Amino acid sequence: PGDIVQVFDARNRPLGQGYINPASLIRVRLLTPHVDERVNKEFIAKRIERAWAYRQRLGHTGSCRVVFGEADFLPGLVVDKFIDTRSPGRVVLSVQFLTLGMERWKEVVLDALTTAIVPQGIYIRNDVPIREKEGLPLHKGFHGKPFDTELLIDENGLKLHVDVAGGQKTGHFLDQVQSHAAMQRISKGHRVLDCFTHTGGFGLHAAHYGAREVLGLDISEDAVAHATRNAAANGLKDCRFAVANVFDHLTDMSRRGEQWDVIVLDPPAFAKSRSAIENAYRGYKEINLRALKCIPNGGFLVTCSCSQHMTPDLFRKVVADAAHDAGRRLREVYQGTQPADHPILWGVPETHYLKCLMLEVH
Repeated sequence: PGDIVQVFDARNRPLGQGYINPASLIRVRLLTPHVDERVNKEFIAKRIERAWAYRQRLGHTGSCRVVFGEADFLPGLVVDKFIDTRSPGRVVLSVQFLTLGMERWKEVVLDALTTAIVPQGIYIRNDVPIREKEGLPLHKGFHGKPFDTELLIDENGLKLHVDVAGGQKTGHFLDQVQSHAAMQRISKGHRVLDCFTHTGGFGLHAAHYGAREVLGLDISEDAVAHATRNAAANGLKDCRFAVANVFDHLTDMSRRGEQWDVIVLDPPAFAKSRSAIENAYRGYKEINLRALKCIPNGGFLVTCSCSQHMTPDLFRKVVADAAHDAGRRLREVYQGTQPADHPILWGVPETHYLKCLMLEVH
């Protein structure tokens, strides 16, 4: 398990090379389409260098994703780079090894990242449940010398607190930066409700872009405390956050006839497997239906899905079904996905996971 193997189809035609893990549902993850290419230390290091060069070429010089698994031809590896604005030049990497095959190359990967980026610290976030499906233990900790894991990064001119040791996934979600910026188009002078706010991304940007009032809701007390801290760091006085069950809150609002000019829905993934699609469809439809009932004529719905199994076409259908049941018509203002540091690799649909629709409601 973890070794490099050659892969052929049923007619003995070469498909490439990858690493094997009989314990995983995905038996082999391909690294190269060539069966005669040597997969060694230099091969992995060059893939790291190429991923970093790609980000630099596209202008991702701030906090960004450096390696995005299959999309960077390094399946099972995720690397995020954070720059601490309090100490310019302080770069920290948060790294995840999600598969057994990539775990085997751990030291090579870390050496290559250190050489290419020269970070001041590296933190390993191998506390992701998917590792258990690969037969790997869960753990997290420093690679090398310990350091302060809390940083203050810049996103679209906002200062956001990030904890690479305690935050979700790698410490912070970097994939909504473009859609957060799109809030500038619809926020000024309006009341904005940010549902499933997490650490405040959409709500903070709405306030930053001149919203009259912002309320962010999340079921997690830790997330609400983090979002409140972010609002204070940016001096956003008309932006507050509260602990709430979003489904129940939207239902209560609808019953009371309470309305918001802009409602944002950015829930966690409802469909974490193909078998969960049917239930996820109902969940997405329900929250969009409830939100649409609480938006006045000419207001806006910003609705997102980060479920890789919820395809863009299926997501549009579920929102359209919700609008039909709510008796509303929708006019598209913006459609977004993950930024270029989270590239979408054609032929690997799982790399296209993020959808964001900004819709005018009539």
